[in-house]
Amino acid sequence: MNIKKFSFLILIFVFTFNNAYSIEADVFVQSTINKATQILSSNLSKENKIKQLKEVAKETVDIKGISFYTLGSARKNLSESERKTYAMLFEEYFLKSFSGRLVDYTNPEIDVLEKEKLNDNYTIVKCLMNGNNKRPTIKIDWRIYTKNPDKPLIRDLIIEGLSLARTQKEEFASILNSNNGDINILFDTLKEFSKK
Repeated sequence: MNIKKFSFLILIFVFTFNNAYSIEADVFVQSTINKATQILSSNLSKENKIKQLKEVAKETVDIKGISFYTLGSARKNLSESERKTYAMLFEEYFLKSFSGRLVDYTNPEIDVLEKEKLNDNYTIVKCLMNGNNKRPTIKIDWRIYTKNPDKPLIRDLIIEGLSLARTQKEEFASILNSNNGDINILFDTLKEFSKK
């Protein structure tokens, strides 16, 4: 076999390997936990920790998918302009809420226990956040969207059986139902939270 042909076969192998490579959901969750833990246990200021946690969330969470899930059937009535506005406001809201809740954990010890593949699109990764003298042990199930195996994304966290995405959906539905489905009231609520 000549050098040219051998080099060509190597290229094909590398290309195929790289494209066939997928990230297992439990490895993805462990990697995400490691990134967050490194930030939380660092000597960075609270502001810098929040900034870095937001970057981790942008890389690992399906913020757009969660945003439209939490809007429920109301999303069908939105114009294209309203959809864009909502997606932007939800991202700001989500990132502030996510980083604000997490930043006060100095060293969350989370053990990845097992994974359960539901179908080609979803895998549940079961974890335990170990308790200490300030907090109890908490069971956390990560709902991972795996339609693209090269780019898994977090779609939900189920903490002690309570889905954060579903809770958010119910909260938004309550706001809309109390205001005759006026999406602008929800927009104002999201803006107000993000400004705090």
